[in-house]
Amino acid sequence: MTESREKSHWGALGASLQYYIPAVIVVIAVAIAIFYADSQKNRLHQENLRNQVAEELGLIRARLEGGINANIQLVQGMVAVIETEPQITQERFATLARRIFNTPHLLRNLAAAPDLVIRFAYPLEGNERIIGFDYRKNPTQRDVALQVRETGRLVVTGPIDLIQGGRGLIARYPVVIGNGKGGRDFWGILSAVIDMDKLYVYGGLRSDGLGIDVTIAGKDRDGKRERTFYGDGAIFGETPVAMPINFGGESWEIAAVPKGGWDQPAPDLWLSRILMLLVGIMIVAPVAWVARLLKERHANIAALRQREEELRALSHRLEIALEASRIGVWELDIGSGELHWDTRMQKLYGVEGDGRCTYQTWVNALHPNDVEEAEQVLARALKSGKDYVTEFRVVTAGGEVRHIRAYGTTYRDPRFRKKLVGVNWNVTADIRLQEELREAKQQAELRNRELEQARQHMEHNSLHDALTNLPNRRYLDQHLMRLDVEGEMQAQATVLHIDLDRFKDINDTLGHGAGDAILKHVATKLRESTRMEDFVARIGGDEFVVVCADNLTEEQYGDLACRVIDAVNTPITYAGYECRVGASVGIATRELSDGKAEQLLVNADIALYEAKRHGRNRVEHYTDRLKCLTINTKKTADAILKSLEQNDFIAYFQPQFDAHTLEISGVEALARWNHPEEGILSPDRFLEIAESLNVVSQIDAAVLEQALLQRARWLANDLAIDKVSVNISAQRLFDENLLQRLEQLDVVPGSLSFELLESISFDDKGAAVTDSIERIKSHGIDIEIDDFGTGYASILSLLKLSPRRLKIDRQLTAPIIVSAAQRRLISSIVDIGRSLGIDIVAEGVETMQHAVILRDLGCHTLQGYALARPMDSNALIDFARARSWMPTHRAQAV
Repeated sequence: MTESREKSHWGALGASLQYYIPAVIVVIAVAIAIFYADSQKNRLHQENLRNQVAEELGLIRARLEGGINANIQLVQGMVAVIETEPQITQERFATLARRIFNTPHLLRNLAAAPDLVIRFAYPLEGNERIIGFDYRKNPTQRDVALQVRETGRLVVTGPIDLIQGGRGLIARYPVVIGNGKGGRDFWGILSAVIDMDKLYVYGGLRSDGLGIDVTIAGKDRDGKRERTFYGDGAIFGETPVAMPINFGGESWEIAAVPKGGWDQPAPDLWLSRILMLLVGIMIVAPVAWVARLLKERHANIAALRQREEELRALSHRLEIALEASRIGVWELDIGSGELHWDTRMQKLYGVEGDGRCTYQTWVNALHPNDVEEAEQVLARALKSGKDYVTEFRVVTAGGEVRHIRAYGTTYRDPRFRKKLVGVNWNVTADIRLQEELREAKQQAELRNRELEQARQHMEHNSLHDALTNLPNRRYLDQHLMRLDVEGEMQAQATVLHIDLDRFKDINDTLGHGAGDAILKHVATKLRESTRMEDFVARIGGDEFVVVCADNLTEEQYGDLACRVIDAVNTPITYAGYECRVGASVGIATRELSDGKAEQLLVNADIALYEAKRHGRNRVEHYTDRLKCLTINTKKTADAILKSLEQNDFIAYFQPQFDAHTLEISGVEALARWNHPEEGILSPDRFLEIAESLNVVSQIDAAVLEQALLQRARWLANDLAIDKVSVNISAQRLFDENLLQRLEQLDVVPGSLSFELLESISFDDKGAAVTDSIERIKSHGIDIEIDDFGTGYASILSLLKLSPRRLKIDRQLTAPIIVSAAQRRLISSIVDIGRSLGIDIVAEGVETMQHAVILRDLGCHTLQGYALARPMDSNALIDFARARSWMPTHRAQAV
């Protein structure tokens, strides 16, 4: 009895404790959370400390790298002057160096060494002993000097201890001059010494308020850290914040730790711990109180679970019913004969009601011919207890006969009543399909006999052109293969590739009926002009091929081609109109048996292209020259595609000047190809092939991206170049990628303009051009018409497009000095622009006299070699800073 009570007591105690388990878990969770929050507090403190070090170190690194690169760039201008003045004197050198030293700098001295011997130095005072210093004779300096000469690139070394005292960073620039033969010769070296003490001060390393300990080490060419030349090298072993400093092909590594080290506790750590403890108490207390309420809810939860199980079972049955919704469900009470049909069953049998019926209702719906067998099958299933599977027909009230497939099985309900439940579905379509398949099989056998009779006719048609009844391209390929097989016995063969001239014009004006008549006429004339043994084929469109496989001379083949052209030129009359076409012929001959006949067709096609290129209605023979031209074109095309992958298409920039003040008012970005072998190439060397490759839009995209990048660089250098214009081809104008790229840009209105060649037929393209240009304008981009006066643009198209500027082509501006008629023409264009609110840009300003005349005629902007030539981005910055185009600067230069 006592043992039973004890068990009951411990059981009740265990039941009571289970409701406090969540409270215990919460206590443990709060403790873990407090510990985790404490660790996170320390981690965040360490991250904040590292971020502060990174921020302070980043400023120092940016100033050091910027100071070095700025001084390197500062001296590059002097390199450019020496390259243009290779006979420079000490006085001229000192004047140029003084200008550099008059600007903010970190330099100690400059030295120039023509032929690797120092001849000039600035300041000369204190550096007299380096005059005459020969780099080649100094083992410590020789390797670097030779590296500069061999690579033709800037080499930066240091820091090193200087002979004059202190430490410095030495930048050595190669100076290369023209040799008058189109090449470039090495002149010598220009050396610049950057004072390390000034650099440290400029970078902020000597600041009294510096909160970090900094160290700097150099790197070798493999990126490995070398000697430490500033600060304590042990800092690298204290998990410091490290950053690279890159300049002139060299690299340093700068690292820092906070003063006092990383193991510094957070200042408010204990306050945070106390607050977290209070929060934990506030969380645990309510949970403990809630645990008491869990007992009262236990009974409700148990009842809820039972209801959920019932609901789950009901949902399962409902899901089965939904899946079978297209199949009628029925249930037959075997004892009473009561039959229950669902809605789908009623639709299948074409009856209406509440679904309750009898066995006789089903029998009455059966087709009279199927009643007996259907009842027998059902009776056998009920007697044996096996599954009920059958098919029968029913007749609906509307007289429609349906084929029904039935399946059923017996079971006993909770009252032990025996029932048969099953499904019916309509298989009428399947039965009809089987009947149709049987009929189709019979029809197929009949058609197979017909197809066999038509096979030979189809084979003939597959090898001949339906319009002209000439052999087609497939037949031609088979014929050429036979020539290769027979090549040993008959080596010589000739292919004439014929293309009709002006055929498209006839199709476009008189319709395809006239075109078909022309093709039939040409086919007849080709048969008449060739011999019986010659193979004549139409290979597509308006192209024909004649293959001659005998030993005719080249003169005889030429005569044959001329006869073909004369025959094709014979006019025909169609619908009262005289129709005439011409023919261009390309000839290729195989002289050796090892040449492939198929290659003859390719060679003839090349010759045909050459015939069309030289004016059409003529004959061209395939030669080695054409082969070389084709190979060179292919080589150039491959180089263009490779250069697109390697970003070798770059932007050159030609400044545009205000006609009255001669200040730079904008820049035009021009495409250039930095060819890996031939250097910088202008568009006339690659544009035609690029257009044939359909890659002009990619070149335009590359120039646009570089123009946007350089504009940001001009703004960063405080250059007053507010506008850049980029040429856009017709292919690029309708490129959706352009519009998607513009969606990503935040273009300042008026800072970017697209130049459209007037050779684009604006009037022909109509709404498409207007829509594309309006979408471009919506992004704040101006539209300019380039080469105005040489293309198709009409006054009406100008009104529709509303361009911001018109650029007068150089062909119109060049003769204005001697031609009054040209000046009047340009004056008229200016008046048109003024009346439409369009600015006028004059290209081809070759002399200052051009500039004065165009300004007086009313042009707003000038562009031409008299003021500035196209240049790369670095040269443009130097040019804009030097302002050498201004009259005052030109006078000083003189």
